[in-house]
Amino acid sequence: MTDIHLLVLIHGMWGNPGHLNELERKIREVYSHSGSEDNDTKLDILVPGTIRDDSTYDGIDWGGERVVLEIYAEMEKLEKSSDKVTRFSVTGYSWGGLVARYVIGVLYHKNFFASITAVNFNTIATPHLGFPRFPSFMSGIFSSLGPKLLSRTGEQCWCTDKWSDHDKPLLLVMSDPEFLFYQALALFQTRRIYANAINDVIVPFVTAAIETYDPFLDAQAKELDLVFDSEYKHLLKSFSPHEGPATHQVESRDISSGWWTRAKSRLPPPPVQLMFPLDLLFYLSLPVLLPIGASLVMARFCIASYGSKSRVKLLESNNVEIEDSTTHPLALTSFPPCVRVLEGDNTPSTWEPASKHQPLLTPTQLAIARNLNTLEIEKKVVYLEDASAHGMIMMRDAKRVSKHKQGEGVVRHWADSFVL
Repeated sequence: MTDIHLLVLIHGMWGNPGHLNELERKIREVYSHSGSEDNDTKLDILVPGTIRDDSTYDGIDWGGERVVLEIYAEMEKLEKSSDKVTRFSVTGYSWGGLVARYVIGVLYHKNFFASITAVNFNTIATPHLGFPRFPSFMSGIFSSLGPKLLSRTGEQCWCTDKWSDHDKPLLLVMSDPEFLFYQALALFQTRRIYANAINDVIVPFVTAAIETYDPFLDAQAKELDLVFDSEYKHLLKSFSPHEGPATHQVESRDISSGWWTRAKSRLPPPPVQLMFPLDLLFYLSLPVLLPIGASLVMARFCIASYGSKSRVKLLESNNVEIEDSTTHPLALTSFPPCVRVLEGDNTPSTWEPASKHQPLLTPTQLAIARNLNTLEIEKKVVYLEDASAHGMIMMRDAKRVSKHKQGEGVVRHWADSFVL
C-alpha cells in the first residue's frame, strides 16, 4: 500500500478547474507522482469540479460541502488502487480560500485528521475578512448591491448573513478560536497566505493579508523601501516607510495628469484595440454601449442569483441532488453553538496615522482579523505594478492573457515551499 499526500486545489468565484492549470502544472514539476528518491509518499492532486461557474453563488458552506464529498470520493478511488491518504494539503484561490477553510472544518468534525496529517494550508488573494468597504461612492454601491446580486456567497463575503443557528456571519464563525474551523486550521504544519500589495480591486491587501491597515494606500506611504526576493520575482521580502530619497516609489492612485497618462496607455484592453477609424467609432458609441453593457451584466447577476437561491432553498429543505453536483450537507446543523465575538480594541495596528484612503472595516471584520492573527501565519506580499493583479498573482489565464505570466515567481514560490 502506497502512502498518498492528497493536495486539493480550489478555484475562485465564477471559476472553473482550468483556472488552476498553472498551479497544478508547477506542483507536478516539483513533485511527480512517482515520488522522490528519499520519500515514498506520492502526491495526488484533486481539483474539484462540482463548484464551478454559477454554483459558486451558492455560498462558501455549500461549496465546501460539495468539495468534501469529492475528497471522500477521491480517497475511495485511491483505496481501490491499494493507496492510502496519510497526508493532506489544500490551496484555495480567492473565494476558494474561504471554501478551503470551511472544508477543513467539516473534515475536522468528521475526525478526518485523526489518522491523516494536516500539512500545507495556503491561500492566494483570498478575502479572509470578507470584502471591505472603502470611503468612495462606488465602493458604497458595491457594498450595497453585492450581497443582493451574488446570492448566498455575496451575503457571506460581505458578512451580512446569519449562518446556521448561530446568528453570526459565517466568516466570523470560521475565525473563532473555540470553533472547529479555527481548530482545524491550527492543525496544519504550514499556514501561508499570498496577498497583492496593489492593483487588486477585487481582494485588496487588508483582507488578503488579514491586516487592519494598508500601508500601500496612504499618501505618506507613496515612498517605500521595497526589498524584493531575488529568486522569486514580484515577491517582497520586506517593506517599510523611508525617510529621505526613496528606493522605490509607489505609484499614486490620485486622479491627476500623470494618472491619466498611465491610464491612457492601458486603454482600451487588447480585445478592443482597433485601427482608425474603427477606434473612433468605438469611442463615439460608448455612451450607448456602456448602459446596454451595464444592463446586461446586472441581468446576468440577477438571473444567476435567482437560480442560486432556488438551488439553496431546495438543498436546505429537501437535501436533494441537483444536476450532477454532490450536494448532501454534512452536519451543517450539528455543530455546537460555541461562537463568540472576542472583545478588544478595534484600533488598527501597525502604522498609526489614519487616512481617507483606508478601508472602513466593520467591528466584525476587525474581530475576524484579531482572531485569525492569533495563529502563526506566514504572509507573503506580492507587488505587481500592472493592472489585473488578482488573476495575475497565480497565472489564472496565462495561455490567453500574456500579462498573467508575471505571476510565475509567485506560483514557483508556492510549489517550492510545498512540504510533501
